[in-house]
Amino acid sequence: MTLVSTPSTTAPAHESARTRKRPRAQRRPRLLIAVTGLFFALLYLPIAVVALFSFNSQKSLTVFDGFSLRWYRAFAHDDVLIASLGTSLRISLVAMAGSVVLGVALAVGLVRCRTRLGSLAGLIMLVPLITPEIVTGVASMLLFKGLGVSLSTGTVMLAEITFSISYVTVILRSRVAALNPEVEEAAMDLGATRWQAVRLVTLPALLPAVLASAVLIFALVFDDFVLAYFTTGVDPQPLSVRIYSAIRFGVQPTINAVGTLMLAGSIALIALALFIPRLFGRRGGLDILSGE
Repeated sequence: MTLVSTPSTTAPAHESARTRKRPRAQRRPRLLIAVTGLFFALLYLPIAVVALFSFNSQKSLTVFDGFSLRWYRAFAHDDVLIASLGTSLRISLVAMAGSVVLGVALAVGLVRCRTRLGSLAGLIMLVPLITPEIVTGVASMLLFKGLGVSLSTGTVMLAEITFSISYVTVILRSRVAALNPEVEEAAMDLGATRWQAVRLVTLPALLPAVLASAVLIFALVFDDFVLAYFTTGVDPQPLSVRIYSAIRFGVQPTINAVGTLMLAGSIALIALALFIPRLFGRRGGLDILSGE
């Protein structure tokens, strides 16, 4: 006699209960979505208004009367703003080069140094990242004043380099730690010196992260205001400080055009920093910039 087993009704009941509960558990929290949307609206809506009124055909900052490139042409013919733009570009290039060179050396040294002194240096390196920038700006100004150094473009460059080294080190430190030290040892076994092994093996492996950090530092320094404000001289001033000096007497439509160009340039540089690692067949730029 063949026994025919009847399917249990308990399991389907549990499965149906789970299927009824699963959609509720997977529902998106509407309150969090609304709060997130409100946050981004408050954050980016003023920027969008500035960008919109930079194309206003009239001088009004409240009534949009049609699209025009009038204020961009006015910026192109403003010698003072153009001079400040050139100053900001020079500061950014020098700060990028100086911070990358020192940051690469510091990252390699912190990873290769296994002593307590190296751990202490790693902690000290993180201090500029958590220190309010206004504190760093005031401290830099007092240092230059105490040494009898007149504030100028050179003092801004020195302050920006000092502040940017930590960013480069954080980005590169994990990359250096991920490298296989046996590759350098193999190069030295083949006759290379320590410096040749670093120059021909280590630095090419770090090149994508170095380029990404360089572009990021350029964007950060170019837009920086607080540190530049406390360490700059009378003339020539960086573009961010010049804009602040101009809006103290009222916001002009030309300032909207300058701000829009600075925003577009910063977005392009950050996008380039994220895209550079892909040119070398490496992981995404977000991993490099986050130090993972």
